[in-house]
Amino acid sequence: MIEHREHWSSRIGFMMAAFGSAIGLGTLWKFPYVTGENGGGVFVLSYLFCTLFIGVPVFVAELLLGRAAQRGAVGIFTTLSPQKPGWRIIGWLGVVSSLLIISFYSVVAGWGLNYILMSLNEYYLNQPLDQIPLIFDRLAQAGGISLFWTFLFLLITLGIVYPGLRNGVERWSRVVTSALLVILLGLFFYSMTLDGFGKAVSFIFTPDFSKASASGFLEALGLAFFTLSLGQGIMLTYGSYLSRNEDIPQTALIVGVMDVVVSLLAALMIFPIVFTFDMEVGSGSGLVFKTLPVLFAQLPASKLIATLFFTLFFFTALTSSMAFIEVLVANLIDLFGWTRRRSVLVTGLVVSVLAIPCALSASHGVFPEWEELYGETFFETVNFLVSVYLLPAGGFFASLFVGWSLKPELLEKEFKSGTTLPFLWTPWIFFMRWVIPPAVLLIFLQETGAVNFDRFISLLS
Repeated sequence: MIEHREHWSSRIGFMMAAFGSAIGLGTLWKFPYVTGENGGGVFVLSYLFCTLFIGVPVFVAELLLGRAAQRGAVGIFTTLSPQKPGWRIIGWLGVVSSLLIISFYSVVAGWGLNYILMSLNEYYLNQPLDQIPLIFDRLAQAGGISLFWTFLFLLITLGIVYPGLRNGVERWSRVVTSALLVILLGLFFYSMTLDGFGKAVSFIFTPDFSKASASGFLEALGLAFFTLSLGQGIMLTYGSYLSRNEDIPQTALIVGVMDVVVSLLAALMIFPIVFTFDMEVGSGSGLVFKTLPVLFAQLPASKLIATLFFTLFFFTALTSSMAFIEVLVANLIDLFGWTRRRSVLVTGLVVSVLAIPCALSASHGVFPEWEELYGETFFETVNFLVSVYLLPAGGFFASLFVGWSLKPELLEKEFKSGTTLPFLWTPWIFFMRWVIPPAVLLIFLQETGAVNFDRFISLLS
């Protein structure tokens, strides 16, 4: 028998969970280095536009679908479109995306846990600065250690989700998200005292339009989807726990604005450190584990700063991982009528099995020929498949479903239910029909290499 569907105990509880999911590693890990690679201020401006005018409307759409159906990601489309079963592929894309993301996400989060311990032990003492980045390479290649931290992180996440929505996800979202914000603000205020803070502010808030590019704009659009947890089944699932009187458009706007604010705070925390020591702003994905530890070693109170930073890193990963696991658990409960206990245990087993080759990628402990055959590690392959194919596909088909398949009367009624912003219905449905599907399609074409828009525009000019 299917368990009774829980609902959020309060609006603030839901918002903290949604906000915590949005403030994941995309905000702390990806946003700063992608901003550095794409010219600073002009990329930030693109990200702001894409989040508010494309990301937030899709955020609204996913919450509306979940609330209307009161089912998990797959069941939503079965309930709302029973005559067209093909739309269920959208729900399955979200489920598969969450499963694959948590399988490598838990590895990265485990590295963050490991760095908390290493920071407490001041691992960088007596190390030449050029040797500090190599410590991460040794960690990644130490398969047993990577597995230990990965499984520990998964165990913590499963333990949070196990008690249920209110007693698990909602309760811990309040605690962890609050702690996350306190640590982030503390590190931000510390960064304000550094010599490089002025340069960081100028770099982030002064757009240099000579560095603008079509690929940079599309990167900002893809990042907006990633940081708002769109196309992953998360907001579909969270929406299914909403009551009818929840103001979804207003809530989505608040979460979208806060996501941008926290992303900027993360950049303003990291770039002053980078500029203070004249490091390269476009350090790439190794910024957190390779570049920043070198800088932390040169700061006063380095033990405290490094430990707080990686604790923040762990918290951002945890708020998102709770959401990924909840997507999987909710669908098992809906589709098979399992208890939450059984669903959590099965989810934990499946995710752990998939996480093993991700954790052992650098050490080649599993599938040793993978990199030779496919040109990248198993970890990188999973990340690539999700980022380039699954998430854009999920967002594209979801926007088509909302904009063109659902009856407008049903959609309008759901949109206006409980909201104080009913006038946003007309622009919202316009964006869902005419703006978002082609925008997501452009991301897909650029990321897959089917079209190089920078080259296309240069030819036109």
